[in-house]
Amino acid sequence: MQPLGKLISIGGSVDKGTEPENHYKSHSNIHFFALSILKRIVAEIDDENPIIEIITTASSIPEEVGQSYIEAFGRVGNNRTQLLHIRNREEAMLDENTERIRKADAVMFTGGNQLRLTSIFGGTDIMKVLHERYQHEAGFVIAGTSAGAMAMSNTMIYQGSSHEALLKGEVKITTGLAFMKDVIIDSHFVQRGRFGRLAQAVASNPACIGIGLGEDTAVVVTAGYHLEAIGSGLIVVVDGHEMRHTNITEIPDGTPVSIERLLVHIMAQGDVYDLNIRKFSGKRLEVQAAE
Repeated sequence: MQPLGKLISIGGSVDKGTEPENHYKSHSNIHFFALSILKRIVAEIDDENPIIEIITTASSIPEEVGQSYIEAFGRVGNNRTQLLHIRNREEAMLDENTERIRKADAVMFTGGNQLRLTSIFGGTDIMKVLHERYQHEAGFVIAGTSAGAMAMSNTMIYQGSSHEALLKGEVKITTGLAFMKDVIIDSHFVQRGRFGRLAQAVASNPACIGIGLGEDTAVVVTAGYHLEAIGSGLIVVVDGHEMRHTNITEIPDGTPVSIERLLVHIMAQGDVYDLNIRKFSGKRLEVQAAE
């Protein structure tokens, strides 16, 4: 069954609670996060004045991050943005927090540490409610930025430096929140040079499609398979289904990985990608076809 809800995965630059990766500077100002993406989140919700719950669990500074989101969503006309500061599994299991998720029109996971999201929410009623509503309620939106975006898939990168990413063992993978199957999402993709780590992740899991999200950029996921690129940056799609060779099972840890025949697509604003048939369609091609 195709989900009726929508996912919006954002490449980051609003996760003030994340320590920047060595050798890479990170924007720490929510103003960098294009308000057009926030407007799109609100527009996709099936309510004129929606309740948006901001889940700050991934961040190490939830109050600061949360207040930034309240102000940012206020600038795009939403005055019902609320903060859900869940810091541990005990709080995640409280009925009152689950009830807030039942009443929300959308939720958004902030940036920070994606392993906090999976370890705190995995197996809880909150996750059951989110999955049920995403599957069955048209107009329900789950958004996430940076760590919040990376945790949306069933296969999740939780560790791996950019400059050593194509050495076997440097990329660590676990199970994510599983709103999307057979994909691996990475964030800050262009700015932090993360192609190598997504390539290794896909080589290890070639049934998955890799989605590398640039900053100030997002994908809107409809029906669980239709991706639309929005924002000012790039999205890199890495397809390993036609991979012919990799040495990743034969070499010791710390050794360079070789991969033959990875298929790569680069998406910009308005481009779409179909996960079911693994097909890219550029915006211009769609316009020409319509004419």
